[in-house]
Parts: sequence; structure tokens; C-alpha cells
Amino acid sequence: MRTLLGMLAGGWILLGMAGGQPTNTVAAPFASLHGVNLGNFLEASSEGAWSGGRHLEESDFSIIKQAGFSLIRVPISWAAHVSAAPDFTIDPAFLARVDWVVAQAEKNGLVAILDYHNDDALVKDPDANGERFVAIWKQVAEHYKDAPSSIFFELFNEPNGNLDAGRWNDLLAKTLAVVRATNPTRTVVVGPVAWNGIWMLPKLVLPENDRHLLVTVHFYDPFHFTHQGAEWAEGSGQWLGTTWGTDEDKKAVRDSFDTAAKWGTEHGRPMYLGEFGAYSKSPIEGRARWTAFVARTAESHGFAWSYWEYCEGFGVYDPVAKEWRTPLLDALLPK
Repeated sequence: MRTLLGMLAGGWILLGMAGGQPTNTVAAPFASLHGVNLGNFLEASSEGAWSGGRHLEESDFSIIKQAGFSLIRVPISWAAHVSAAPDFTIDPAFLARVDWVVAQAEKNGLVAILDYHNDDALVKDPDANGERFVAIWKQVAEHYKDAPSSIFFELFNEPNGNLDAGRWNDLLAKTLAVVRATNPTRTVVVGPVAWNGIWMLPKLVLPENDRHLLVTVHFYDPFHFTHQGAEWAEGSGQWLGTTWGTDEDKKAVRDSFDTAAKWGTEHGRPMYLGEFGAYSKSPIEGRARWTAFVARTAESHGFAWSYWEYCEGFGVYDPVAKEWRTPLLDALLPK
């Protein structure tokens, strides 16, 4: 895929070219953003609980940057670090830890998406927990109102359960209004219900006058391939040995991304593939083949993307050997 590099509104842009024509001009400010999720760190109830005791280190950010990535998505369990009603005050020590992550991103020239992750109470009972959700975002927005434009907010990861389309659209509108009171032009990432499913994009309602939104979808299809052997997925042991790569397999990916791109074009919204990845129980050659095809298909539509994830079960980096898993890194960032 050829590229055209330029400047727009003071920021670098990268237009995907197909047959000499830009594939999606509305995506221009974001299309060059290719990154990784810092999964299993700050979205755990305590950092290290899901990563074998490992915490994020200063070197992680330079390692990511030097590999050629331009973006980190930072899943954060804000709800696990707030006081009780009515204040819902974010723990200052935890907020300071997020500040450190933001500082490391800035130091290394990385765009950072602060992603609200893991709030089981909200998806189980949105009506009872919506006020807390809005209160948390009010604090986060006020705290980072003077942060550089390279810091994005993601309102909520994978709305699901009882947080259906109607409730999510209402909560999204209320929360976005609170964020915009202090951050009128900051990029805010939003996505549809059903785990940010592409097929639910038509149910997503966004304010027409807010053009500082980046719409996210997640992609793990076919699930029996990407999650074979995953301990949390019931029956996944039976999926071991599932392969991917037939013409039919590739068509299914293209069809899904065509659907997302069509929606984005019709609504004038840039698109972002916020998560995609295949679990480590699958042979790395097959994982790399799937990863490369998904990433190139996303890029052909001008989508930004971030791989799930950096150095845990889906990881592109081996924290023990302290080296990149070359087949996966090359699949993401071909030389």
C-alpha cells in the first residue's frame, strides 16, 4: 500500500492509497497511528495482579517507540480506585500512577489512549452505576484538561450486558457533555455495544456537531481460531489446532472491515481498530498470518489500530527474554 504523508491541523497525517486514490479522507489525522495495548496492567484491581507481579517500567515505552509503534492504548480500571458515593473520588496515588504513564508516553512521542476498562457493576446495572461513571469521567477530564492533544480519552471499553444500545447512547451523551465542558476539542474514542462489535455500529448514536470523535471497533474473528486454548473461554480446549488462511477466511475479514468502513464513510467518522489479536496457544506462524492480514485490511481503509496486546497472553513482546516475538512484530510492522 502506497502512502501520502502530509500535515493537517498541526499533526501528521497518513492517507492510505488504493489505485492512486485515498481510501478514506476523514480518517487522515489518525490513519498512521499503529500501536499496542498495555493490557493486564492498570485494568487489574491492582497493578501486577494479572501480569505475574510485573509492573510497567520506563523502558517499556522506549521499547515500544523504538520498534516503530506510534500509539499505546492504556486500559485503566478507574472503578476499582474510587471512594464510595456521593463523591466517587479517584485515589490520588492511582491517579499519580496514570500521570506517570502519560508522562512516559509524552517523553517517547507516543499517542496515549486512556481507556476506561473493567466495570462489571456498570454493565450489570447501568441505571444504578451511571452517576458514578459520569463522576469519574468528570474528574479525569478536569485533571487532564491541559494535557497535550496526543492524550486521547476512551469512554468505555466494550459496552455489553445490560448496558444495551439505548442505555449506552444515553450514558455516552451525558458523559461526553461532561468531558467537553473541560476538553472541548480533545479526541474521544467511542464504540458500539456488544463488545464494540462491528455489526452494532448502526445502533451507535453520536452528536453530529462533535467532530472530535474516533469510533472504535474490536475484531477477534473467527473466535475459535483467535481464542483456542484460552483458559477463560469455555470449551476452548476443543478448538486447539484450528487454522486460518483460506480464501473464505480472508473474505470474512474483508467483509467485516468493508462494513465498518462503509459506516464510517457514511457518517463522516474516522475508524479505529482498538483491539485484535490471537492467543498464544495457537502456533505463532498462524497467529502472524492472521495478524498481518487483519492489520493490512484495516490500513487499506485508513483505520488506526492497536494490537492486543504488549507482553501477556497475546503478547507481541516477550518480557522474560526481553525481545520481540519477531513473527508477530513483522506482521504488525513489516519492514
